[in-house]
Amino acid sequence: MKLCIFGAGAIGSWIGGRLAAAGVDVSLVARGAHLDAIRERGLVLVDGEGRTATRPRATADPAQLGAQDHVLVTLKAHSVSGAVDAMAPLLGPETSIVTAQNGIPWWYFHAHPGEWEGRRLESVDPGGRIWDALGPARAIGCVVYPSCEVVEPGVVRHLDGDRLMVGEPDGSVTPRTTALAAALEAAGFRAPVRRRVRDDIWLKLWGNVSFNPVSVLTLATLARIGSHLPTRAVVRRMMEEAREVGLRLGVRFPVDVDTRIDWGLAAGEHKTSMLQDLERGRRLEIEALVAVVTELGRLVGVATPMIDAVLALVELRARAMDRS
Repeated sequence: MKLCIFGAGAIGSWIGGRLAAAGVDVSLVARGAHLDAIRERGLVLVDGEGRTATRPRATADPAQLGAQDHVLVTLKAHSVSGAVDAMAPLLGPETSIVTAQNGIPWWYFHAHPGEWEGRRLESVDPGGRIWDALGPARAIGCVVYPSCEVVEPGVVRHLDGDRLMVGEPDGSVTPRTTALAAALEAAGFRAPVRRRVRDDIWLKLWGNVSFNPVSVLTLATLARIGSHLPTRAVVRRMMEEAREVGLRLGVRFPVDVDTRIDWGLAAGEHKTSMLQDLERGRRLEIEALVAVVTELGRLVGVATPMIDAVLALVELRARAMDRS
């Protein structure tokens, strides 16, 4: 198996490093000081068991790698559209694109068991650029639960989580998904092949659509959001609206709203990924985590007034950050 990690930040580097340590033929597409350090000294993985040095192939030029069996895209969702041309040299006739990002993916309505099959989502794929360039038949869904950070160039620390849930959009269990899952499990991940991967996407999105933008507006950790009852009520209402949208799309939610809120609060004094991006001056993942839910709400005829209001505020916050 030849496997490429496209976008080797914290999560991509952790996955790639673990795969390399397990003997998988893995390549990392990275950039900047992180890439330079990996080339010069290797990639160091740090967790509770110590430090592991790995030597994955790393480059800034995908054209050097050739066609792959799987391309795990670990870029932020809003960066994918601008990267599809660079991915072209990695794509052979059977290459899969594994969408290892937060939020609703660009292929969501491919092989969808409903009336919107084949519909494209403007909020996450403006103009259908990703759909046209990569092709939805290549897509494998992936829900990422590990949390990691780059502590210095070439060094990645694992904070929590080991699940990478994968599944075909049509719900089938195919040789490509089972082979991918086997490689991930050999690298120490829990990687079940899921027949309803959209349900798993929504279960994680449920927290991202609410906790993430609220944290940006309040600068608060999950524990502080939950302990302030009026703010918790805002989060709860956003989750209720998102749940109604998901139900109209055929999603099955395995837990109720309060249980899902409690899962998030169990993380304690944790900063959401969106708040971390704000603090580091990075673009916020608004489209795939929040705006797409309002687009889907309009599609299925479900009003999302609380999500709409928070979206408007966080978009203005992002514009202020851009200007500064």
